[in-house]
Amino acid sequence: MRPTGPLHLGHWVGVLQNWVELQNRHDCYFFVADWHALTTHYEEPGALADLTRAMACEWLAVGVDPERATLFVQSWVPQHAELHLILSMLTPLGWLERVPTYKEQQEALGDRDLATYGFLGYPVLMAADVLAYRARQVPVGQDQVAHLEVTREIARRFNFLYGRGPVFEHQLAHAKGQLAPADREAFEGLAKQYRESGGGTLREALDRLLDRMPWLGCEERMVLRAEACGTGREILPEPRPLLTHGAKLPGLDGRKMSKSYGNAIGLRDPESVVREKIRTMVTDPARVRRRDPGEPERCPVWRYHESFSPAATRDWVQTGCRSAGIGCLDCKERLLGYLVDALGPIRDRIEQWQDHPREVDEILRAGSAKAEREAQGTLSQVRAAVGLAGVR
Repeated sequence: MRPTGPLHLGHWVGVLQNWVELQNRHDCYFFVADWHALTTHYEEPGALADLTRAMACEWLAVGVDPERATLFVQSWVPQHAELHLILSMLTPLGWLERVPTYKEQQEALGDRDLATYGFLGYPVLMAADVLAYRARQVPVGQDQVAHLEVTREIARRFNFLYGRGPVFEHQLAHAKGQLAPADREAFEGLAKQYRESGGGTLREALDRLLDRMPWLGCEERMVLRAEACGTGREILPEPRPLLTHGAKLPGLDGRKMSKSYGNAIGLRDPESVVREKIRTMVTDPARVRRRDPGEPERCPVWRYHESFSPAATRDWVQTGCRSAGIGCLDCKERLLGYLVDALGPIRDRIEQWQDHPREVDEILRAGSAKAEREAQGTLSQVRAAVGLAGVR
């Protein structure tokens, strides 16, 4: 996450709750993306250090656990920058110009000068963030899959340019020799289709074919997959999206919740502020008068009930709104009880962590040191692949 300001309910429900679950099942790396913050906020560097620590406090307060996940600061791990530089040398300019959000963010943030090299190249930095840890999966929403595809393309191009050669060809010949004639013919056919048209279904078919051959070793499977995908030895694995299906909370005005829109409920907002914001929140536009029946699916307040209210209350809202048995203020008041109860403990824990800045800094230092050791292993392979190996 970029440290550009206090976190809000959308961050908690849409991302952080998922992180808390993932840390129990995966080896997770979560980082404060301070270099990424500079891509749009380079003219406002003064608060960046404080915002970095503040964001870490918010993560800790909602349950991101440094004992079960690695928390670090992007700029404290210089391997991100070096890998970004190396990857930028081989990334075609057209790949960056066609990223969907490039033009969209320039228009949305029209008050900022985003005609910069850093903003254009942020997908390469994002690729470095992921590839430095040889990540196999990246938690993203559906709207971010296109961004991750750039990372996959960069990894694929890197492996094609630097992962072939005599060693790879020898490994490939050995792996193909382990296939029965029929399996080899099936492999060649699938590989030809994949290289010509791509597509996840063909990749899945290839995986199923290889899974029917338990005698193949990990190295042999890796080489065959690389050949099928038109790349070379897998120096940088292609990460796959780990789609998150968390609720998306709308802002107070019904648009996407965003600090820049001024329509967010912050994790740090006092109870009085939360109550005032909810009471003024827009509702079903078709429900003009108290006696008019409404439709919860059209009402932004309903999305909050889905995230914070128990089943009995959700049933009460559905029935009462559609029959005009309850008014919008009744609906909001019932929501407020659950929302205030949920936010109060988080706000208290944020304050507790803020009162112990040295402990927060130590968590980030320890996590950054671990991340640096992991990333350095990848960089050693990358430097060797591009011919930069040697005494440093």
